[in-house]
Amino acid sequence: MLNKRETEVMNAVFSLCREKGVGVVSAAEILDMLPPKRKYTETRVEEILNELALDNYFELLSSERKGEKMYVISLRANGYAFKRGYVQMRRDALFKIFWAAASAIVAFAVGLLLKRIF
Repeated sequence: MLNKRETEVMNAVFSLCREKGVGVVSAAEILDMLPPKRKYTETRVEEILNELALDNYFELLSSERKGEKMYVISLRANGYAFKRGYVQMRRDALFKIFWAAASAIVAFAVGLLLKRIF
């Protein structure tokens, strides 16, 4: 299970590399896609990328091009399945909320019915 920061970085990486499964990406490109309210830094993004690579979401190679750090990212099976898992997680959360609301309504109705009977 990814935390919020890892999910945001993985969304950015997935959107940059989803067509071919491979992409040459700079840290600035990833930072542009991340929400500004979290105030990511290049070092923090690099740490998160390394953590995601260890979790086998993608293969990560870093190099320098014209003085700028570039990342070669190759999605792996977990990386391709990321969006599907993210959608399923949201669906499960919405189902749990719906189930809790429906249970509360049924419990309220049963309480009213028992009040009328007794």
